[in-house]
Amino acid sequence: MRSTKNTGIMLNHILLFALGTGEIILIALVVLLIFGGKKIPELMRGLGKGVSQFKKGIKEIDEDINSTTDDTKLK
Repeated sequence: MRSTKNTGIMLNHILLFALGTGEIILIALVVLLIFGGKKIPELMRGLGKGVSQFKKGIKEIDEDINSTTDDTKLK
């Protein structure tokens, strides 16, 4: 079973190669045009909180799966 760290690294590499520099710049410009410069830090803060909660949830699920697997191996 893969660890969460290895899975996260793999997802980062997949996302990194899926978007090129041009696409990232285009997305940044669209976000800037839609929300304006003053709203972006607030949006990024919310996005960061959401990502951290998602990672926390994934970690908890992974720990539950590992503890269940360990319990069944002991029997």
